[in-house]
Amino acid sequence: MNTPAPTTPAATDPFNTARPRLFRIAYRMLGVRADAEDVLQDAWLRWSRTDANALQSAEAWLVTIVTRLSIDRLRAAKAEREAYVGWWLPEPLVELDAHTPETAAELAGELSVAFMYVLERLGPEERAAFLLRQVFDYDYPEIAAQLGKTEASCRQMVHRASERVQQARTRFEVPQAVHHQLLQRFMNAAQSGDRHAIQALLSEDAQLIGDGGGRVPSFPKPLVGPFRITNLYWALFRRLGAQVVYRMAHINGEPGLLRYVDGRIESAQAFVTDGERIVAIYAVRNPDKLAGIPATLPQ
Repeated sequence: MNTPAPTTPAATDPFNTARPRLFRIAYRMLGVRADAEDVLQDAWLRWSRTDANALQSAEAWLVTIVTRLSIDRLRAAKAEREAYVGWWLPEPLVELDAHTPETAAELAGELSVAFMYVLERLGPEERAAFLLRQVFDYDYPEIAAQLGKTEASCRQMVHRASERVQQARTRFEVPQAVHHQLLQRFMNAAQSGDRHAIQALLSEDAQLIGDGGGRVPSFPKPLVGPFRITNLYWALFRRLGAQVVYRMAHINGEPGLLRYVDGRIESAQAFVTDGERIVAIYAVRNPDKLAGIPATLPQ
């Protein structure tokens, strides 16, 4: 849903100025583009009824509103996600051109699918406090005001969340060029059905997590090990051959792959690499989460 145009000029309207940051907060909280846009819509409606001149900081007010709306929506979504069929992964934000203004505005910072997946371990307020501090670099007095909590409580939430994230997260500092080159090799191997090349590019403890959402078949548990993951890609090639086509794209700000079957989008795949081999693959196959991606094969 598109936010209505502001009544003040776009260049000077505080909501329009803050919108990229507000979207990044809402999306990182919710992991679904439409939900994030709905939060911004609700925030805009409140903003349109507010006397901006009476606010000390329009941006602080907007961040507070978006954060609290996101917390409320995430609380409601938690029950749905507990009943979700299989593994829940965020809706991927896909850019075919990584250098567009939208990429710079929306995909900067911590946004990877792997990171978003780990954030699902946190409660709504804990997630908000962690993101505001660790990703958006707000001070604790600001976070306390935005969440309606004490500074001590916010510090405790951020500390607890940081420990949980670090325990669950595997992080490698890999230059994008290296990530891209490795993924290009994997794509070529998968596209040609080169079983040995696929397996050589996977680490010994590699895992694949798929999200079909009950709409399409997916694995109820992570697929672990290079042999099993290789067989998955190889079997698809053996069965469908040239009907399967891969395309490079940036998924949540990182190099990833779009897979098309018979010219239609079948999955968006995000990858974690240590710079030499692939250690994790996150494959989003739920059709509802692929709606924002070109449905037919880009030329």
